[in-house]
Amino acid sequence: MKFIIFLIVGAVAGFLADKVVKNTFGRWVDMLIGIAGSFVGDFILGLFGYYADTVFLQVIVAFIGAVLLLLIINFVKGRSR
Repeated sequence: MKFIIFLIVGAVAGFLADKVVKNTFGRWVDMLIGIAGSFVGDFILGLFGYYADTVFLQVIVAFIGAVLLLLIINFVKGRSR
């Protein structure tokens, strides 16, 4: 059950992160990046010994992870041109 919530939260975070970081990936790819970003955010938070225990905090952590991931992707994509 936790994994399904993790996927839904990541998809929402990816959608929100797309509104902050302008890109041209499309809605579905942004949601997949949000899901990956939720893993990134959870990993980074775990390094500091914390965890998101509510859905609201999970969305915030996933959003931050998705924004970081989108910024990194845009940086690498811009350097390859």
